[in-house]
Amino acid sequence: MECTNSIREKLMQYIQDNHIKHSHFAVTSGINSGTLSRILQGNKPISMNQLIAITAGMGLPEDYFFDDYIDECFSTLISIRRIRPFIFRCADLDRVDCIQQVTNRILEDLAYVSVLFDIAEELFENNQHMAASVLYRGVCEAEKYQHSERLARCQYRLFLIDLGDNMEKNVRAATRFETYVNRLDEADQLEALKQLSHAFGMAHKWEKVNTLAQEMQRIATIQYELQHRSVRPIEVKKETEKPLYYYILYAYLAQATASEKCGDYKRALDLVGLYDKGERWIREKDEQAEQIIGQFSEWAIANTYLYRLMSGEVQIIDEYADYIATREGEIFIALWHMIQAANIYHFNIDTILERFAEYIPYQSGKAEFGEYKPTIIKEKYVQFLGDLAVYRFIESKDILSATELMLEGLNLSVAMGSSTILNSCLAIFEKIRDRSELYEAK
Repeated sequence: MECTNSIREKLMQYIQDNHIKHSHFAVTSGINSGTLSRILQGNKPISMNQLIAITAGMGLPEDYFFDDYIDECFSTLISIRRIRPFIFRCADLDRVDCIQQVTNRILEDLAYVSVLFDIAEELFENNQHMAASVLYRGVCEAEKYQHSERLARCQYRLFLIDLGDNMEKNVRAATRFETYVNRLDEADQLEALKQLSHAFGMAHKWEKVNTLAQEMQRIATIQYELQHRSVRPIEVKKETEKPLYYYILYAYLAQATASEKCGDYKRALDLVGLYDKGERWIREKDEQAEQIIGQFSEWAIANTYLYRLMSGEVQIIDEYADYIATREGEIFIALWHMIQAANIYHFNIDTILERFAEYIPYQSGKAEFGEYKPTIIKEKYVQFLGDLAVYRFIESKDILSATELMLEGLNLSVAMGSSTILNSCLAIFEKIRDRSELYEAK
């Protein structure tokens, strides 16, 4: 076998320059002397463990020979036994460039697509998402003309990896993936629809959220009925990430939220009744079911207060405040909605803001926002600042405070890359600035 490359050449040069015997380097590196001799003669390919040992023996950074090792992996036949550990080590050391080179070369033979996909899945499970994304994109390119479940799963993984703090990018990622969702395995479809609804909801595309939630409800309901209708043992299928009844409840919750955001509080209240009291129809009676039912029932109570308040029943605000007082994780969001209602119906909530001052992040310095996802809560915090600025300006006539709040909101909206929120903040800021100049002129 003729298998000479720069790894062997540099190793031989190192041994000669340092006047080291092969046997001495074998001991130093931990490689068997006979194995080392065959490697140097080009009669034996270098394994990943041997590459690490050679590099350490020469006192070099672990990834020093990684570019050269790519040629080693493809020196004769494609060797998955060498390629697989090499990809994982590249992922550990953030050598995504090497993973890209390996991916390009291995996909010259499409017989290895499934192997590459399996490696990508393992990397994804290990939270090595940047490395996994290179492999997923390679598989997508190789199967772009197919209508396979594997292609859909790759697109789903890429969608999840691409989600971040920039809402415009999240929407683009969701739009790219949406056409693949119905090709996923049934067990993955429901969670994928849930993630899509999150992405579109953050961008205020509430009609899209409502449509996705209705599809989630339809699929979950059919599967749940089939699951409990069968009287004989059925083929074991892949389980959904959460129980099927969870997705039914969540679908109603998402539709209610979409209705609320569109100002249809009557429909939102009607939908509350569908995700409240899940114990009436959920057949499971275990601890998990009890916990999920309880969580949705709590949301139902809080949202009932919210929808009634936003419908104009301002007299319930003190009762609403008492309810959230014992639920710290919900206080910030509830305060935001109370401020919105105060701005719509023009009533004073200074005593409530004072009561919960320690839960207002800009005022308390707190970084915690309950159980909400960071990206979602950042968006809500920007909106909170804008609504509070309006309240301070109109109700308290505190122009300085309103301006400072609005400027902070503008800075955050720019950082988040949300043109929708940025434009909203700018519009509010312009009104406050115009009014401030008018007051100063007087």
